[in-house]
Amino acid sequence: MGLLRNRGNDEPHLRFQMREKLISFGDDYWIESGDGRRSYKVDGKALRVRDTWRLEDADGNEVATIRERKLSLRDAITIEVGGRKAVVKKALVGIRDRFNVEVEGGEDLKIHGNIVDHEYEIERDGDTIAEISKKWFRVRDSYGVEVNEPADVVLVLAVTVAVDALSHDIG
Repeated sequence: MGLLRNRGNDEPHLRFQMREKLISFGDDYWIESGDGRRSYKVDGKALRVRDTWRLEDADGNEVATIRERKLSLRDAITIEVGGRKAVVKKALVGIRDRFNVEVEGGEDLKIHGNIVDHEYEIERDGDTIAEISKKWFRVRDSYGVEVNEPADVVLVLAVTVAVDALSHDIG
């Protein structure tokens, strides 16, 4: 999963730093760019039946809403980005951690790898659109998110928050 490897093109990949165990009941935290700038804020809102997180840009504009339903038979998190919805669910079969993201009006995503250790990939139609890895940052309790296309940044960061919530039973 080499976050620093050269993919054979000159296109810059967007990198972000996230902290482990960052989502707690009602907590807020910043997602920083690779150069340390505060890029996105996750605003934790604790509700009665579900947890909600708002993903905001650096100026405080809401760019995504992430909602977890805890009282359903199978836990799922719904993400609202740009008027579209995506639903993140853990795959029911398989030895390794896998998640599926059903994207409304778009191609679905598959997430696979070592989710708990933050070493996984997000794919669309067999192509990797993002990599998540602890190897990028040497900072304790941090991991990196590298996104290949700028148009995918908000969705990928929201999916990463959702996967953390589902895999670590946060809230």
